[in-house]
Amino acid sequence: MMKKINVFLIVLIFCSSFVSGQDLKPEYQKFIKTFISNVKNDKKEAVANMISYPFKREYPIPTIKNKTEFIKRYNEIFDAALKNEISKSNPAKDWSEMGWRGIMLNQGTVWFDTEGRLISINHQSKLEKDLKTKIIAKDKAKLHPSIAKFKDPESVLETSKFRIRIDDLGNNNYRYASWSIKKQMIEKPDLVISKGKLILDGNGGNHRFEFKKGEYIYECYISPLREKGVAPAGLKIYQNKKVILSQDAKIVPR
Repeated sequence: MMKKINVFLIVLIFCSSFVSGQDLKPEYQKFIKTFISNVKNDKKEAVANMISYPFKREYPIPTIKNKTEFIKRYNEIFDAALKNEISKSNPAKDWSEMGWRGIMLNQGTVWFDTEGRLISINHQSKLEKDLKTKIIAKDKAKLHPSIAKFKDPESVLETSKFRIRIDDLGNNNYRYASWSIKKQMIEKPDLVISKGKLILDGNGGNHRFEFKKGEYIYECYISPLREKGVAPAGLKIYQNKKVILSQDAKIVPR
């Protein structure tokens, strides 16, 4: 599996392999041409005006909250390789409409919605890679030594009672660590379960992590696409397939 702008973007690319793109309509080509011109001429503010905020970057790189922040971080994202791919693209040939998923460049490097808003960039510059490495190093220093080794951080969730951390140990092996909500992650976790798995729920970006320990299953679900009023995440604990605990959770931002 590709690592890791976020799971939603992975799903978009995965789906694009199986869904044929439609010829780009003239009205869509119009804003794509504008975008290409803005990038080619380094019109940062004009590009910033086309963004749908908040604009997510690969975890744990912080999300870009607004236009001012995007302009400040523009060069982190738009390196020479990305600019070149966009600048040389042909709106009619290299951009495809992928139904409700939006409009993509090539195999999903850039995505727009049909309203002309830039919704994701599935490319990581060297600057972002270096930033990610630094963030992870600082993150590890704030953890209890017993859980300070991992490949990539996935998510930190908080319910009314628990603080939960999910990390990717590599080779599709995910680890669950939890504390009571009053404890910090520098303290030894109350519970650690490895050999968890990632499950993609449909093609909207919703997903869950499942961890097994004896007769218990700990399920952490994350829902980027959800109805209004529904929590963005949650925890369910099963004992012999029966739910014994269910709590809504918030996703702790970076």
